[in-house]
Amino acid sequence: MTLFSANLGFLWQELSLPDAVRAAKAAGFDAVECHWPYAVPVDDLRLALQETGLVMLGLNTSRGDPAAGDNGLCAIPERVDEARAAIRQAIHYAVAIGTPNIHVMAGKAEGEEAHRTFLDNLDFACGLAAEQGKTILIEPLNTRDAPDYFLNTSTQACAIIEAVGRDNLKLMFDCYHLQIMEGDLTRRLERLLPVMGHIQIAAVPDRGEPDQGEVDYRFVLKALGRLGYQAPIGAEYRPRSTTNAGLGWMEALR
Repeated sequence: MTLFSANLGFLWQELSLPDAVRAAKAAGFDAVECHWPYAVPVDDLRLALQETGLVMLGLNTSRGDPAAGDNGLCAIPERVDEARAAIRQAIHYAVAIGTPNIHVMAGKAEGEEAHRTFLDNLDFACGLAAEQGKTILIEPLNTRDAPDYFLNTSTQACAIIEAVGRDNLKLMFDCYHLQIMEGDLTRRLERLLPVMGHIQIAAVPDRGEPDQGEVDYRFVLKALGRLGYQAPIGAEYRPRSTTNAGLGWMEALR
């Protein structure tokens, strides 16, 4: 049976994060994940996770200042101090709530200097994370939804993972983003399984519930099952109406 993790960056946004954890449990999710939990007191979120028995699988480093257009900091050469502060913040919060994965967001950047900056910051992040038994994730984002983002393809991500050379640096394989950028999802999953740390799904092209659109997730998830992948799949989609109204996809895909 396929396990699913509710991405609370998009699901139950009308609720506080602790209450969204409780809603995910009531809806039958097997785990949760989030984007930026830092405004929520650690004790409040830890209590909700303890009550439900759910694990918060992952969280993101800070975007920076979204009002100024920031979408991460860690590939921006002139913002290394901010990037490393965001890495420390994310790891500290992850340790406090028992989260195993930290997604280090690259930000809007380009060129060789940005590449070197990202490698250096990832090496820094992996070193700190290893001390706490945590994994660092990097995620390619599509250029339509995230214009100017530094990391766009799985090929680029794999080259970065190889260059950093840390065992605790893995790929976040978001099927929505990678279908838009590269396609050929099933063969790509087969090839990249050894470097994958987490998988996410959403419909393409509207990023709604994963029961419509151009990707047949029944086929994709069966392929993952044959490959022996057993970790929860992240449901990172934008509900077409309310979260609760759209949950029928989950039983159909299990």
